[in-house]
Amino acid sequence: MTPLDPTADRLHAAVTSRTALPVPFTDERPDLDAATAYAIQDEVVDHRLRSGARVVGAKLGLTSRAKQERMNVDEPLYGWLTSDMVLPASEPIDLARFIHPRGEPEIGFLIGRPLAAPATAASVLAATEAVFAAVEVIDSRYDGFRFRLPDVVADNASSAGVVVGSVLRPPADVGDLRLLGCVLREDGAVVATAAGAAVLGHPAESVAWLVNRLAERGRALEPGAIVLSGALTDAVPLRRGHSLVAEIAELGTVEVRA
Repeated sequence: MTPLDPTADRLHAAVTSRTALPVPFTDERPDLDAATAYAIQDEVVDHRLRSGARVVGAKLGLTSRAKQERMNVDEPLYGWLTSDMVLPASEPIDLARFIHPRGEPEIGFLIGRPLAAPATAASVLAATEAVFAAVEVIDSRYDGFRFRLPDVVADNASSAGVVVGSVLRPPADVGDLRLLGCVLREDGAVVATAAGAAVLGHPAESVAWLVNRLAERGRALEPGAIVLSGALTDAVPLRRGHSLVAEIAELGTVEVRA
């Protein structure tokens, strides 16, 4: 990316104006690669930081084999969570903040100690202070959620919001994360079910992947960071007057009302 590259500015403008870009950047720039896209992502996040937000953690995407196959990729992607994305669990979210938001259930990690590469699921669990249930709000800045991998990387992995559950438990006090069941309900009706293994076979493997990729760029997760390990189910559109409730075994429920 050069200083004259307008991609990050255009993405930030889409966020602030709540207006989707009509086409993804790869329609115009088919040579856009992942390395350049992550550099653009850094600029997108910097826009938020210059507006007063701070980085509070990270999120992973494309952590299921089905989603990877749909995108024709063989590994996940990541983005950053900022303080202005943290949404109160007790209040309805303001849909006017977003373009076309969707919610998806996640198992989150609160990092308690420094994590170094090469990380493994075991080292992630050892460094984790607590795990928790969350609903991530994603909001692609591309019309109709149409994008290729570099587009969504540049768009900070569609990061838009997160509602954190009230139950935080040390990993040692929770059963096998791979086996934790998840039920997602919209207005009380079950719309999806899954288990922790839907995320790269084990949610901690997802976090380990992130730690190792960040190390390649000379970066790391700081103690106190939260990490959303990846969607357990497909995302569900958030609609005014409706509720979305994620229930994850041993980690409680998270409700998003709009």
